[in-house]
Amino acid sequence: MTVTATSVDQQDQLQSPSASGVRGGRLLRLVPAVVSALCGVLLYVSFPPRPLWWLALPAFAGFGWVLRGRGWKAALGLGYLFGLGFLLPLLVWTGVEVGPGPWLALVAIEAAFIASVGVGVAAVSRLPAWPVWAAAVWIAGEAVRARAPFRGFPWGKIAFGQADGVFLPLAAVGGTPVLGFAVVLCGFGLYEAGRLIAERRRTHAVRRGTAAAALLSVAVPVAGAVAARPLVSDKAEDGTRTVAVIQGNVPRSGLEFSAQRRAVLDYHVRETLRLAADIKAGKAPKPDYVLWPENSSDIDPYTNPDAAAVIEGAAKAVGVPISVGGVVEKDGRQLNEQILWDPVKGPTQTYDKRQIQPFGEYLPLRGLVGAINKNWTSMVRKDFSRGSAPGVFDIDGAKVGLATCYEAAFDWAVRDTVTHGAEMISVPSNNATFDRSEMTYQQLAMSRIRAVEHSRTVTVPVTSGVSAVIMPDGRITQKTGMFVPGYLVQKVPLRTSRTPATQLGILPEIALVLVAAGGIGWTIGSGLRRRRAGGV
Repeated sequence: MTVTATSVDQQDQLQSPSASGVRGGRLLRLVPAVVSALCGVLLYVSFPPRPLWWLALPAFAGFGWVLRGRGWKAALGLGYLFGLGFLLPLLVWTGVEVGPGPWLALVAIEAAFIASVGVGVAAVSRLPAWPVWAAAVWIAGEAVRARAPFRGFPWGKIAFGQADGVFLPLAAVGGTPVLGFAVVLCGFGLYEAGRLIAERRRTHAVRRGTAAAALLSVAVPVAGAVAARPLVSDKAEDGTRTVAVIQGNVPRSGLEFSAQRRAVLDYHVRETLRLAADIKAGKAPKPDYVLWPENSSDIDPYTNPDAAAVIEGAAKAVGVPISVGGVVEKDGRQLNEQILWDPVKGPTQTYDKRQIQPFGEYLPLRGLVGAINKNWTSMVRKDFSRGSAPGVFDIDGAKVGLATCYEAAFDWAVRDTVTHGAEMISVPSNNATFDRSEMTYQQLAMSRIRAVEHSRTVTVPVTSGVSAVIMPDGRITQKTGMFVPGYLVQKVPLRTSRTPATQLGILPEIALVLVAAGGIGWTIGSGLRRRRAGGV
């Protein structure tokens, strides 16, 4: 036998293809992870202030590609990466004043919900017409996020990124769940259609039922949005009112502005007096009522006569009632309150904010938070209490619904103002603590969705911007800049009819959650049957 020696160089050459193949295989395994994270970023880019709503479709198409047919462990990780890509940039404003710790903690928790949705999507991706089941799973995940923990955090609902999109009329059909479902379904449907086209090219055969389901997943949401357009109307049904929105601005951005409460109040009084002077000079029409933002008077006017005096002076100067955003103490409770201040009668009606912000207006787990960082507990020294009744001011026959700032993100908090008679809606807000971040634009988009959802004019008075007047079709007709004083005056329609979304309330969301549960149950049952059959 002859033994042939092999040089070291020859051995390296023989081994290098194998090593290269291993490295290539590892890189290929990273592709789904990278794609999932990038699709999350793409979804973020589809949100305001960018009018790129359509990017949500390729974002979900890519998400469908990485999840289809995956096991639960891989789906969990890929879903988490998608959630991080989406929420890290979307919620960066939460750390503007308090540092990165709370921002990163919030994102880590919220991304975990999206990770669980990824597991559900992967599970139902083996079912016939899987985009329908998968889109329902996403909406079920949003439903959970909107309720837990700490009474929920709906920020980042897919519907809130669609204020400029073709699917917007669907908000009037079934609210944010139906609008979001249509967008996600269309995205997953686009991936499925592309996959079937590629499969047909390879095999020259695709099941007709599968192809029809993919086509309908794309066509039905678009057709539904077109069919829903007649539900969107700006027609006045109970006359019109001229409304004024005041943006007084703040001395400076940041949490420190609360220490300058009198300056904030004076700024809003000053801007109201400027409006009164312009009315007298014929430069502006006289409004029927004036809307100030949340926290426009952090000095309690019930216990501070000087604050009450300047508010009353502003009301008398303009000659109409003013809705004032105050921080008040009642029976030992601290409340975020809207006060309707009449120029003759003084305070007449009030609304206490019901959905208060965790870690902003009250501090859950105060002991644990204080152990981590004592500065965070000092920012919320005393917890706000929740109001208990919907806010609808009757101002000389006009019914004005109130959803204060954070409440605009919650379906129920806006809807029940309409079911209690609101003919228009006001969303008084205070975004000064978030500086010039995208937060104010994200929240403004929510109000645009609410306008279409309930077919109501929505006004958004904000301390530092962006304040706006929104028509019932979601159009912004007037708006201010950020961190500038200003006022907006406009005649707006009052509407009394109710959209299907208003009438149905939570029912569409319940139906989609049941669809998601049915799809996951079907998948689990099929797996158990296969195991039993294999065992036999």
